[in-house]
This record gives sequence, C-alpha cells and structure tokens, in this order.
Amino acid sequence: MSSAADTADPATASPRAGGRPQTERPAPTGRSSVGWLFALAIAAAAFNLRPVVTSLGPMLDQVRADLGMSPTVAGLLTAVPSLCFALFGFAAPGLARRLGPVAVVTAGMGAITAGVLARSFAGNTAVFLLLTALALAGVAVANVLLPVVIKRYFPDKVGPMIGLYSMALSGGTALAAAVAVPLTSALGGDWRVGLGVWAALGALALLLWVPVLLTRRTQGGGPSDGRGAGTKLPITRSRTAWALACFFGCQATGAYVVMGWLPKIFQDSGISEGTSGVLLALTMVIGVPVSFVLPNLAARRGDQRLFVVVLAAFGIAGYLGLAFAPAAAPWLWAVLVGLSNCAFPLVLTLIGLRARSAGGVAQLSAFAQGVGYLISIPGPILIGRLYQATGEWYLPLGFLAVLLVPQMLFGLRAARARHIEDEAVPAQVAAAA
Repeated sequence: MSSAADTADPATASPRAGGRPQTERPAPTGRSSVGWLFALAIAAAAFNLRPVVTSLGPMLDQVRADLGMSPTVAGLLTAVPSLCFALFGFAAPGLARRLGPVAVVTAGMGAITAGVLARSFAGNTAVFLLLTALALAGVAVANVLLPVVIKRYFPDKVGPMIGLYSMALSGGTALAAAVAVPLTSALGGDWRVGLGVWAALGALALLLWVPVLLTRRTQGGGPSDGRGAGTKLPITRSRTAWALACFFGCQATGAYVVMGWLPKIFQDSGISEGTSGVLLALTMVIGVPVSFVLPNLAARRGDQRLFVVVLAAFGIAGYLGLAFAPAAAPWLWAVLVGLSNCAFPLVLTLIGLRARSAGGVAQLSAFAQGVGYLISIPGPILIGRLYQATGEWYLPLGFLAVLLVPQMLFGLRAARARHIEDEAVPAQVAAAA
C-alpha cells in the first residue's frame, strides 16, 4: 500500500528499468514557529504511545477484581498490545494514502484520548477490552506514521527528530510505570480515576495536532498531504525490509519480557518489591537520554553496524548477570539491560534511513513494525512457561541472551547502507518485464 497519495511526485515516480528512484523533494515546514509546533506535537504524540499499556499493568489486579475478569482474559491482555500494533499498523499506510499521515496521526491521538477515558467507565470485561483496543489502534497508526511524518517534513533532521520522538516515547513509558500506582492512591485509590487521568495527556497531544493539521491544509498539502508518495513497492522482496522486521521483532520480544518479568526476577533473588520496581524504572529511564543521542549519532554514519553490536553486547552481559548473580550488582544489570533495549530507537532510525521517500518509509515502517510485533507476541508467554516448568530463571534468561545473537545478525544486515527501493523496485521492474 502506498502511504500518502495516489499520484506520485515526479521526484519519486517509479524509475525506468535499470534506473534508481530519486529521493523525494523535502516538504517545507513553513515558518519557524510552525516547525517548532510540529516538533512539539511529535514529542507529545510519542509521549502517549505507551501509557495506554504501562499504566494498566500495575493496576491489573484491581481491574480484574472489579470487572470479574478471568485469569485467562487477563493473560490475553499481555498479548493484546502487540497484536493490535501489528494489525492496525498494517492498515496505517492505506489510511495515510487516503487521508494523509498528519490527519491519521491526529485521529490516532483522538482514539487514544477517547479509548483511555471511556474504558475507565467500562462496566464489564468486553467493553473494557474493546475500548482498550480503540486506544491501541490509535497507538498503532501513530507508531507507524510518526517516522513517516519526520521523514516527510524534517528530511534533513531525521536523526535529531527520531531522537526527540524516541526520548519522548521512553519518557512516557517510564513515567506511566513509575507513577501509576502512587498517582492512583493520591487520587483516592480508584483504578477508574487512575487509568482515566492519562486521557489528559492524549487530549493535550490532540490539541497540538489539530492546528498542525489545519496548517498543513492551508499550506496546500491537500487532503492526502502526501506529494511524493511514490509507487507501491513489493516490499517482501527486500532483504533489508525482512532484516529490519526480524530485528524489530527480536528487540520487541526482549523489551516486553523485561517490562513484564524483570521485577519478578529481582524479587526471586531476595530483592524487595519496592526496590525491584525502582530497578525496572531505571531500565526505562536510562533509555530517555540514550534515545535522544543514539539516533543522531547513528544517522551521521554511513551504516550503523557498530551500534547493533554494542547494544547486543550490553544485553548479553546484563542477562548473564541476572542469571548467575542477580543480587550481586542489580543496578549494573538494570543499566545494561536498559541500554540493550535502546535497540528500539536504533531500529526506528534505521526505518527512516533505509527508504528514500516518505512513501517508502510508510511501507517499510508498517511492514517492519507489523511483522516485528507479530514475532514478539510469543516471547513473554514462552518466558513464563519456561519459568513455570523449571522454577528457575537460568533457562529463561539464557534464552534472552541467545536471542540477542539473531537480533545482532539481523541488525547487521539491516544496518548496511542500503535503500529498500534499490532492492524492491528492480524486482518489480523485472517481474513486469
């Protein structure tokens, strides 16, 4: 699916046989004040992409008890985010083609706000799940299209803007995980208030995106807001796209396992619940500054293989430390694991760099994230089964350490200085011939 418009700009039209697609002309952001508003809106949107999930986890027991949710359904909630991110993420390029990426991200902020607020009034499990899925649909389309917006409107600042996006996303993740319980207690202890209050962040982001949308329209972007969409690429023929998808899936598996199981790992080693929660927060907080710096550094290099190897090495060291001496240096292991999880901003940077045009980024982002999130779904469940079967963390943590090997191999392939158009478009031309 093309991502922005049905009519391709001459700068990104399908190349003649044997030729190469050119990079699309940059889309101006207008006055500097509009550019700053746009950047602020991107940061606000990114900040809202994880509290939908991380604010729920600490209060899941209260939600289950109040709604009469079965343990099986509660367990499914751990897989719902990845499933929604994949399914709705695949639909994002088609929506962007018809409405424009800015309009779809704006609608996504509306879906997050409505879903988070409305689910706090849910009277039964089915309604709660449906409204959570609405919010996650908003998260999914924004996940895919924010890198597209950055590529389209900040073509010369992809690194810094991906850094801002990643830093804001990490900040929202850490904040929701750290303050969900104390904030709910301060507001009276009702989980409905504690979950619903996060809709205020979505409303703030929506207030920023509406004027951005109106500004793009008045500057002549049109409803599709997408000159330079390019042609639909046979993206499954691109080895780089598959490498990025598998790289994304491996790092997402590790990240979701850490968010779900790290406190339990520390608690089983004799560390208190309070300290284990702080250690989890540390793994998330460490990603805030690194997520800002890493994409900028990576974007300056011709390829990004060095970063792939270093992040994988951090993770292997951290998981082995957790397996064999979790209580000996818990703060060090938390930092190492947190640094390893910074593969997420790196893969976002690669998505922005491995396509020449915003249309290519849209298709690559949807493919890499959609396939990647599907790959990540079994991970947390498998870790739980391994722990249940053995009663120890050696095998689960060994699995995570070993998983970093294929993550590194796929990352090394994805980090090479290539563009998906150079791999997919020639195959399309050959097939047509």
